[in-house]
Amino acid sequence: MNEPLSEVPSVAPLSETELALFNRWWHAANYLSVGQIYLMANPLLREPLQLEHTKPRLLGHWGTTPGLNFLWLHLNRIIRARETSVLFIAGPGHGAPGLIASTYLEGTYSEYFPEVSQDLDGLGRLMKQFSFPGGIPSHAAATTPGSIHEGGELGYSLSHAYGAAFDNPDLVVACVIGDGEAETGPLATSWHSNKFVDPATDGAVLPILHLNGYKIANPTILARIAPRELAALLRGYGYDPIFVEGHDPDPMHQKMAAAMDLAFDRIAAIQKAAREDGKTERPAWPMIVLRSPKGWTGPKEIDGLRTEGYWRSHQVPFSDLTHPGHLQALETWLRSYRPDDLFDESGRLFPEIAALAPSGTLRMSANPHANGGQLKRPLRLPDIADYAVAVTSPGHETGESTRVMGEWLRDVMKLNLEARNFRVLSPDENNSNRLNAVLDVTNRAWNAETFDYDDHLARDGHVMEILSEHTCQGWLEGYLLTGRHGFLSCYEAFIHIVDSMVNQHAKWLKTAAEVPWRRSIASLNYLLTSHVWRQDHNGFSHQDPGFIDHVINKKAEFVRVYLPPDANTLLWTTAHCLQSWDRINVIVAGKQPEPQWLGLDDAIRHCEAGIGIWEWASNDKGGTPDVVMACAGDVPTLETLAAVKLLREHAPDLKVRVINVVDLMTLDSPSQHPHGLDDASFDALFTLDRPVIFAFHGYPQLIHKLIYRRANARNFHVHGFREEGSTTTPFDMVVRNHLDRFHLVSNVIDRVPGLATRAAYAKQAIRDKLVDHSRYIAEHGRDLPEIEAWRWS
Repeated sequence: MNEPLSEVPSVAPLSETELALFNRWWHAANYLSVGQIYLMANPLLREPLQLEHTKPRLLGHWGTTPGLNFLWLHLNRIIRARETSVLFIAGPGHGAPGLIASTYLEGTYSEYFPEVSQDLDGLGRLMKQFSFPGGIPSHAAATTPGSIHEGGELGYSLSHAYGAAFDNPDLVVACVIGDGEAETGPLATSWHSNKFVDPATDGAVLPILHLNGYKIANPTILARIAPRELAALLRGYGYDPIFVEGHDPDPMHQKMAAAMDLAFDRIAAIQKAAREDGKTERPAWPMIVLRSPKGWTGPKEIDGLRTEGYWRSHQVPFSDLTHPGHLQALETWLRSYRPDDLFDESGRLFPEIAALAPSGTLRMSANPHANGGQLKRPLRLPDIADYAVAVTSPGHETGESTRVMGEWLRDVMKLNLEARNFRVLSPDENNSNRLNAVLDVTNRAWNAETFDYDDHLARDGHVMEILSEHTCQGWLEGYLLTGRHGFLSCYEAFIHIVDSMVNQHAKWLKTAAEVPWRRSIASLNYLLTSHVWRQDHNGFSHQDPGFIDHVINKKAEFVRVYLPPDANTLLWTTAHCLQSWDRINVIVAGKQPEPQWLGLDDAIRHCEAGIGIWEWASNDKGGTPDVVMACAGDVPTLETLAAVKLLREHAPDLKVRVINVVDLMTLDSPSQHPHGLDDASFDALFTLDRPVIFAFHGYPQLIHKLIYRRANARNFHVHGFREEGSTTTPFDMVVRNHLDRFHLVSNVIDRVPGLATRAAYAKQAIRDKLVDHSRYIAEHGRDLPEIEAWRWS
C-alpha cells in the first residue's frame, strides 16, 4: 500500500549552503505561521512565554501550512533561477498562515500594509491580526497579496488556475491542491481543463497534489489508494506525475528541487515544441505529487495522542493552553524553529535568508496577474446600432433576441481576438442559446482528439464549452481576476449549480473594494436563457427562475439584474454589462422568437432609466390611472400587453398605465441599492393608491421584498412562477402559474373598485377561454391559434 513511486532523479541540486538557507527560510515561514495561530504578543519569544501572550480564541489551520510554505520556497528558487513569472494558487482551505508568512518574508506584505513593518512591532501586528477581530481571515482572501483565489470553499483552485493561464503565454500557475479538496466534484472535473490549453498561446498550469493524508477527522481517499493506482488515475487525466515523498527535511528539499527542475524543464520543452516546432498533439503536462506529513514539523504527540501526521494537526493541534503542559509544549514547538537564527535583534529577517526571495514583480506575492486590475484593458465594442432590429411598430416584428446578441458578440470577439482578452463560455449550450455567430470568427477551444467531421474545434479557440457549470465558472473567474473579460451563458435552471461559487466571488469583490491596492476587474456577466417560461419541451426539471433571488442577496454595490424584453434592449444591456467593472451582472432573456417592442432609440432611452411607462401601450396620459400594469421579463411583457389589449376590448373606459422594468434593482429603495428609484419617482410611476398588477419573470415574493418600503406596496399584486410546471405548451406554462393574460385581466377586474360588476361578462368570457385552452391543448398538443397568432398591432 505504501510502496514508494517516484520519478525524481537521484540528484542533489542544492549545495550544503543552500540547503541550510532553505531550512532557515522554511523554519521562518513555519514559525510565523504558528505564531499567527497562537500569539498576540512576544512575537520572537524574547521573554518566556506567558498565557497573556497568547490569543484567547485559537483559530486557524496548521495541518496544510508547512507544505504550502515548503512549496512556496521551492517555487522561489525556480523563479530566481529562470526569471519565470509564477502565480501561486493555494487550494487547501484555510492555508492563509503560510501564504501570509511567505508574503511577509518577501517584503510584499509590508509594502501593501506598511503598519505591518519589517521589525519587531510589525511581527507583533502580523501575528495578532490573524483570525482576530478587525484582522484578516484564516483563508486566502482579497487581503492576501499574490492571491486570486478565495480559500473559503474547496474545489475551485484548479479551474481558477487554468482560467488564469488561458491567453497568458508567459505565465506558469502553480496550483496546490489539497487531498481533501480533491474529493470535491468541481475539482474532480477540473482535471480535464488540460484538454483546453493551447501550449502555443496559453500559459501553463503546474498542479501540485498535496497528499498529507487527512481531512478534519478522516483519511483522504487519494492518500489511501495504492501509489500505482494514483499514478494511473493522474496519467489517465492526461498528466505526467512526479512524486516527492518523505518526512526528513533535507532529503525532501533535494527531492523537491529536482522535481521542480524536471517539471519546469518539461513545461519549457512542451511550449518550445508547440511555439517553435509546430507540434500539435496534446502533451502530457507535468504535475507534482507531494506526500508529506499532516502538520509537518509540528508536535509529534500531545497528551500521548498522535498529532503530526494525523488529523489532530488539521486545525489547532492543541487549543486549551491552560491545560497542564500545553503552554510549555507551545513554547517548545515555537523555539524548535530557532527564531533567533532567523530574525535579528530588531526583528528583521536575516539578509541571507531574505535573499532567497525573487525581486520586484517576480515575487509571487507581487505578481501583477494576482492583482489583475493592474493589467486590464477595456474591450473594443462595436456600435449596437449596426445590429439593431428595425421595429416599424411595437410588436409587429418578431425575432430571436439572443441570436441578435450573438451577432454582436461575434464582432466583440473579432475586435478583441488579437488582444486575446475575451472569451465566451457555456456548459455545452453556446449554440442552443443562439450564440452560434461567435463561431464565425473563432472556434471552440479543444485539445483532445479531433475527427474530420467535428464542428469548430481548435486548440486556439476562444469559445469554451465543457458540460460543467463549475468549471466554466472557475475558468471565467480566473480569467477575470487576471485582468481579462468574458461572458457566460447558461440554462437558467442550472446556473444554480454555481450558487456557492457566486457567493465566494461576491465576497471577494466586496473585500477587494475595501483593500486600497486592489484594482478593479471586469464584471462577471451571465446570460440566463432557455428560461422558465420557454422550457415546455424539457419540463418541470428545467423550470426555475430563482438564481436572481440568490444574487440580489449579495451586497448591493456589486450585483445587477436585467430583464430586457426584446432584442434591442438586450443589445444595450449586454454592451452596458461588458463595459462595467466589479459587478455580477445577470441578464435574463429568452431565445425563442418573440415580439420586438422598441426601436433602438426608444430602447436606449428605456434602458438608461431602467424602468419607464410605455406610453404607446397606456391610455392614462393627462390623468390618473385606474390600474397600473407592470411587467419585468420578456414573457411577462408579452402577457401584460395581451392583457391590456383584452382590457381595451372589455373595459374601454378603464385608464391603464403600462410600466416595463429592465433593471430590476430600480424597484429597490435607494437606501438599499444604488440603482433604486427615489420615492418621489417611484410614487409618480406607480401612484400612491392604485392597484398594481405586476407580471414578473421569477418568484413573486422577490418583488414584494424589493418594494415593501414603498408607499403603495400594499396594492402590489404580483404574478410570477408558482412552482407549477410540466412538459406542456408555452402558453399553458403561464396559465399554470397564473401569469397569463386571462388571469391578469381577472385580477384587474377584482382589484379596480367598481369594475367587477361592470365587467361580469368579461370575467365569464375569460373563464370560458381558459376552459377552451385546456381542452384544445389536450386534443391538439399546441396552443390555440389565436394565442400563437396574437399581435399587439
